[in-house]
Amino acid sequence: MKKIKTCGILIVLVSCILLISCNGSDRLKDGYYKAETSEYDHGWKEFVSVCVMKGNIVSVEYNAKNSSGFIKSWDMAYMRNMDKAKGTYPNEYTRNYARQFFENQNAAKVDALSGASSSAGKFEKLAAAVFEQAKKGDTTIAVIDVRE
Repeated sequence: MKKIKTCGILIVLVSCILLISCNGSDRLKDGYYKAETSEYDHGWKEFVSVCVMKGNIVSVEYNAKNSSGFIKSWDMAYMRNMDKAKGTYPNEYTRNYARQFFENQNAAKVDALSGASSSAGKFEKLAAAVFEQAKKGDTTIAVIDVRE
C-alpha cells in the first residue's frame, strides 16, 4: 500500500514538473503586440498587431498605412486596380492571412493567396516577429526589415 501511494505521488510530481516546463517559455504572455516594416514600400508601411489573452491569440490585424495614416484596405481605387490586375485586393488578402494566423496560432502555417504572394512573405516575417514579442511579453513595437 505504501509503495502505491509513493508511486502515485511520484507520478503526480513528475507530471507537474513536465507541465510547468512545457508551459514556461513558449507560452504567449497576455497583452497587445505589434510589428511593422522598417520602411514604406510603394507608399505603404505594413503592420501586424495581435491581442493575447490567457496565452492565446484572440485577435489579429494585418494591414498597411501610408504616411498620413490612411489604411490600405480602405483605398477603393487601389482595390479596384489590384483586383483587375492580380485577382485579389488588400481587404481580401489581409483578412485571409490574419484569419489563418489566428486559427493556427502560428505564423509559419499561412498559405499565400495567388496575386498576393509578396504580401504573404512580408506577413510571415511580421507575424513571426510579433509572435516572438508575445512569447517574451515585450510590448514595444518590433520594426522589421522585410526587403526580399
